[in-house]
Amino acid sequence: MELLFQQIFNGLTIGSVYTLVALGLTLVFGILHVPNFAHGAFYMVGAYVTLMMMVGFGFHYWIAIIASITVVALLGVVTQQLIFKKLEGADGMRMMVAAIGILLFLEAFGQFMWGTEYHRMDTPYGSVVNLFGLTVTLQRLLIIVAAVILMLALHFFLTKTMIGAAIIAMAQNREGAFLVGINANQVAWLTFAIAGGLAAAAASLASPINLVFPTMGNLVIMKAFVIIIIGGMGSIPGAILGGYLLGLTESIGATYISSDYKDVIAFLLLVVILTAKPTGLFTKGVQ
Repeated sequence: MELLFQQIFNGLTIGSVYTLVALGLTLVFGILHVPNFAHGAFYMVGAYVTLMMMVGFGFHYWIAIIASITVVALLGVVTQQLIFKKLEGADGMRMMVAAIGILLFLEAFGQFMWGTEYHRMDTPYGSVVNLFGLTVTLQRLLIIVAAVILMLALHFFLTKTMIGAAIIAMAQNREGAFLVGINANQVAWLTFAIAGGLAAAAASLASPINLVFPTMGNLVIMKAFVIIIIGGMGSIPGAILGGYLLGLTESIGATYISSDYKDVIAFLLLVVILTAKPTGLFTKGVQ
């Protein structure tokens, strides 16, 4: 039983990372209808910026994370203004090709800047603690707590602020939002900034328990797409539930079945859920 609880905790840790990445992806898709495959590259850049700030400039972990969130949020804005804004009204295939092009460019840029080797990120929270009989590292505990705080902050922003209300209005009815004078361009770049910031936060939190390398975002973005399909395209509650469901399934499956099939489990879960509920767990748009 202790092993099961340990894996549930590990699943919550992984699920927290998946959820933060999937939330950014589902915001961009649900509001702007952009299938942003470059979101995985944003995740990678976020990890490298945090690592560079800590190793190259000697900043504290939290200052490095804030710098990373800022840089990747700006990267999201630049990407939206220079590329996706010019493709407004284009078909989904052109959007997808553009996103894949950005992904490949950023990966090549990462290899040029930081090399192809694997890096390990140190953390000031590497100590081990005993939590209700479970042996856990502070970093894993930090990932869960930080993810919950970020999700609550996002919920507060979307539901309690005027800008958040404009974003939700755009997601629910674009034509109606235009009629009442909502600035679509402002909502678009702000959505990309939030998505980029969430990807950078997820990467910075997860990197101390994983490795940092140029293609680290590929598997994460693939699973993030699985999550938003499972949860229902464009649904924030669906992205949260899907992220934690995938994290728990992977962690428990890797222990009781085989770690070799850990990544296959995501797609098995997708098949099972879509067979039972083809529209995903939630069918409403962004809430």
